[in-house]
Amino acid sequence: MFTPKYPPPDTAPVSVPAPAPTSDHTPANLTPAPAPAPAPASNRPTIQLTPGSTLALVGGGTAVVLVVGAVLVSMLLAVAITGMSVAVTAVVLRSLLNNQKGR
Repeated sequence: MFTPKYPPPDTAPVSVPAPAPTSDHTPANLTPAPAPAPAPASNRPTIQLTPGSTLALVGGGTAVVLVVGAVLVSMLLAVAITGMSVAVTAVVLRSLLNNQKGR
């Protein structure tokens, strides 16, 4: 049930070049290696970065970091201010209740 299902392997026939004929004076290990097959062309466009686009990417990344940092700091300040106001309210209520019991 939880075993992965792999796609079937490619079954394209692999063409192996015939070995080059060797002469009696040439050792078999000095025959030239077959040329590698050309890579298949992909439909994805290549991205070329120019100095201007690199600078724009760096500037954009810096802006994102600054905005996220400002949002996080403002959220931290909101939590801190809320905590302080709750603490002050608790102290005021405690003092009011203590004064009522004393009278």
